[in-house]
Amino acid sequence: MLTGIEEVDWASLGHAYGPADDVPELLRGLASADPAEREAALDGMYGAVHHQGDVYDSTLACIPFLLELVADPGVRDRGCIVELLTSIGGIELDDEEEMTEHPCDDGDFIPAANYAMAAAAIAAGSDVFLGLVADPDPEVRLAAPCALASLHPEPSLVLTLLRERLTVERDTEVRLALVAAVGQIALRHASLRAETVDWLGWLARAAQDPGLRLAALAQQARCAPGEISDDVVPWVTALLEEIRTTSGSGAGGETLRGAAPTFIGQVRELLEEHAAGRPAPWTEELLRTLHAALDDRVDDRIALILAQLRSPDRWQRSDAIWLCGGLIRVWRGRYEEVVRLVGDQLHDPEPRLREAAASFLERLFELGAPAADALAARLAQSPPGPGEGSDIGLGDGPGIGLDGGPVGGPVGGIGAGPGTGLGTSPVGGPGGPGAVGRSGRDGALIALARAGDVRAVPLLARALEEDEVRRELLYATDGLGPAAAGLAPLLRRRLARVGLDERLYDRAAPLLHALAAVRGAQALPEVLRILRGAPANRRDRVREAALRTLAAFGPAAREAVPDLRALLADGSAAVSTAAAGALWAVEEDPAEVLPVLERWLRPDLPGADRCAAARVLGGIGPSAVAAAPALRPALGSRDLWVRVRAAAALWRVTGETEEALPVLLAAWEEDRHARVDIAECLAEMGPAASEAQLVLLTELTRRRRHNAREGASGTYDIHLDEKLLTLCRAALARMERGAH
Repeated sequence: MLTGIEEVDWASLGHAYGPADDVPELLRGLASADPAEREAALDGMYGAVHHQGDVYDSTLACIPFLLELVADPGVRDRGCIVELLTSIGGIELDDEEEMTEHPCDDGDFIPAANYAMAAAAIAAGSDVFLGLVADPDPEVRLAAPCALASLHPEPSLVLTLLRERLTVERDTEVRLALVAAVGQIALRHASLRAETVDWLGWLARAAQDPGLRLAALAQQARCAPGEISDDVVPWVTALLEEIRTTSGSGAGGETLRGAAPTFIGQVRELLEEHAAGRPAPWTEELLRTLHAALDDRVDDRIALILAQLRSPDRWQRSDAIWLCGGLIRVWRGRYEEVVRLVGDQLHDPEPRLREAAASFLERLFELGAPAADALAARLAQSPPGPGEGSDIGLGDGPGIGLDGGPVGGPVGGIGAGPGTGLGTSPVGGPGGPGAVGRSGRDGALIALARAGDVRAVPLLARALEEDEVRRELLYATDGLGPAAAGLAPLLRRRLARVGLDERLYDRAAPLLHALAAVRGAQALPEVLRILRGAPANRRDRVREAALRTLAAFGPAAREAVPDLRALLADGSAAVSTAAAGALWAVEEDPAEVLPVLERWLRPDLPGADRCAAARVLGGIGPSAVAAAPALRPALGSRDLWVRVRAAAALWRVTGETEEALPVLLAAWEEDRHARVDIAECLAEMGPAASEAQLVLLTELTRRRRHNAREGASGTYDIHLDEKLLTLCRAALARMERGAH
């Protein structure tokens, strides 16, 4: 075995961490009789030789030996090696990429030709995968179909083999893998697509197993989304009910075992934990495929999710939450009933389901209002006692997307399902069934506060008495308005205890933000302590945060005037302009601040500096009209954000649209991420911005969120898009009133 491995000059080859002289040991480890050694070797292959999907010269040198290991029935865990080969050879490059290089972590570049050579080398030896579809090891049979569909050079041969194998295969997950591979072939080879789509349609109606019918339907939709049946919602709902009644009920969650020593081992254990007690864990992946095919058919996708959320099967309800997470972050829609039903899951005895619901609701902000009663009821229960709150949850950790699914990595395939965003609290742990863990309790409270529900205020007060407070709780005070004013004394006490050390910004910034939100001017001495005592580490950011808080205090911060005047001359534009804004808020005298702000508008300065000055000038409004000549040159800046900030400021100080409006409308089309700021200005302009009606109406008709990104999301993405819609409606309403 591994003949010729010593003849390779491994030390002259490289991987992610330097010379590849350790690769022979990894390859031998894959063939070890010891499971721990095999897992450590596989972890090393993914961690170094195929680091984050890269293909190095050492990766290419490994391919013949990996194929040899796959062909040897005496090697254990060959399914993992098949998956590794599929990942190495399965990257498809377009014509432009084939002539370029790919950057890697250490700043070097990997020739794109490496990926093409890897695909060619594995394809040349891919006949070894043909025999694996009937291998005695189900894990090998599970991995083989995807390898064949991705890597074998004769797709017609593979298609016939997969369809024939389906007639004799008895393992459920392997059968689903066979159907998924058929769909993959249809997507990759247009000449085979029509007949394959027809076969999938036949299988979706003819198969006896409802899971197989659902898999065929999902792949048919994936390959031919334009041909998805109008009755897809009742069809899928009926299949899910049949799967539920024929699969039996699960036994509930299990306590997580001790942490595995490798990353791959940890991922595998977390995936197993997620699937524990589930009679049909593979339905989630099938539904994810179907949702991807439905794409912008938002109403159908919502209807599917609603049916799942009403299911007596808690696992279907759990899947629905994660699927809706992927839907709501990309598409606009009517989610009120979805949110209400997700809120109902906060009362379920299954802790993972409760954690999923709380995590989902955290990101909704104002859209979470329909779940406010459920959130308040959940939080009204007794807080956890000593020892609680230790439930494990990776949240937004590596590989976990907002919709709960793995972003990528070595462990996956059919039935792998989502990552660990559900949390892993054991059923019946401390506090008994229904107890709220610390992370779930915080999540529910964040969701309630972000929804603007004043019932969050006394609960936030209780949280502020604890030793540690999640920073998200402090930033969530924004939407609570005057009702949160009573939090100021608690915030003040916490700020007074913050040490003036290198961790000052991380600890003080959320408290300063909250004090600004609640207008807690009684904390002025504590804010000044932070402003004056900021250490060198991140001093400018500390000062900027403190100055924004002082600006929110307004005239009540008069004691800070000497400090503000001193900082007007600061060398940082962020600090200097923030000091000017705070001084204006305290004294409302433009004479002292306008020269400072005009100084930061010079064309030779960085865009961030000019934006900071323009923003403050806009906040001053008509009293800053003397600065209009300094703003006008910025309208022609090459930096889009400088143009947007300057145009908005020019409107706010002059009340004239002739120069500002064309700049704002051009930027609207150029950068969608600027639309919230632009819409805010258009709403202020009202009838004067009537020529913007078309762009506003067009935005309101779009189904896709303006800031939606594939495979990524931010905490505030949904909130910002909903804010954009609100501002567009407000602007149009003002224009309509002005027209009459």
